[in-house]
Amino acid sequence: MTMKTNINHASVLLVMDIQRMGMGFLPDPAPLLQNIGKAIAAARTANIPVIYVVVSFRNDYPEISADNKIFYQIKQSGALLLETDEGTAIHRAVAPEPGDIIVTKKRISAFAGSDLEIVLRSFKTEQLVITGFATSGVVFSTVREAADKDYLQTILSDCCEDPDKEVHNILLTKVLNKQASILTVKEWADSLN
Repeated sequence: MTMKTNINHASVLLVMDIQRMGMGFLPDPAPLLQNIGKAIAAARTANIPVIYVVVSFRNDYPEISADNKIFYQIKQSGALLLETDEGTAIHRAVAPEPGDIIVTKKRISAFAGSDLEIVLRSFKTEQLVITGFATSGVVFSTVREAADKDYLQTILSDCCEDPDKEVHNILLTKVLNKQASILTVKEWADSLN
């Protein structure tokens, strides 16, 4: 079952967790970064706002509970994903331009611990165009939460990646396609013309 993409709705492009440190988990991040760059260029040409989402924490990680299995491991290792850490910066290949919005989150979903929903409401957003790393992380969590919030969604399949290719493919073809349209960046960019 595929959902129709309705480009008549107010859209935003989400560029999620494309941070320097995260790109180190991919054997070759260049294709992902190039495709996201194409999505950003298409969005800007169509006057679609670009919103970057990053994850970072304060020194000493006061936002992380010992009960949070994933993030507590980061807290214990120390010096990862701190606001002051260079690795939390958005990768320079897709760097924001003046006027782009950067949203900082504190968990996996782009909505968790961030002001993303307030920004989306201020833009009267109805359609989210999703890019990000990792498909099993921020993409999965954000799409599921956004679906519960009744946003229309398009996932750009070649603008998302996961360290596990099989998981990436299963999520896009068997899970997330029930809540979002799945297009390539070229298909989406062509639909804007």
